[in-house]
Amino acid sequence: MKDVMLRITGLQSSEQTGDDNMEFITEARLYERNGALYLIYDESGLSGVPGCRTRLRMRGPEVQLKRFGDSVGDGSEILFEKGKRFSGRYETPFGAIEMEVLTNDLKSRVSPEGHGSIDIDYDICLKGLLEGRNRISISFAESGKLEPLQ
Repeated sequence: MKDVMLRITGLQSSEQTGDDNMEFITEARLYERNGALYLIYDESGLSGVPGCRTRLRMRGPEVQLKRFGDSVGDGSEILFEKGKRFSGRYETPFGAIEMEVLTNDLKSRVSPEGHGSIDIDYDICLKGLLEGRNRISISFAESGKLEPLQ
């Protein structure tokens, strides 16, 4: 298991809310198990889901995002794979919302040595609440080696 630093940037676009950018840097743990790489980190208030832990599992052409903790009820999971649709439930402290995600593009360049990046472009529909397009970029490197923003 390695300690790494993550830089997460995101853009959410929807007709209901317009464009919303976010960026934060946090510590994470990187490890490999059963042919998959995992990144685990704690969310913050900046991400909109404080008090929860996020696990990213990268295996082959897919990335699974799974959240655990009080602010996400029983947990939430999204599976990203380019050109594929994922249906599930987005858990909140106020109850579950049906969710559908279509991954438009996914680029994952990761190394068990402690560096890499993940770029995901996806459409999301939270039934009855929100439809939009999201782009997330996650870069990570060993602590102290994360490149400055350009």
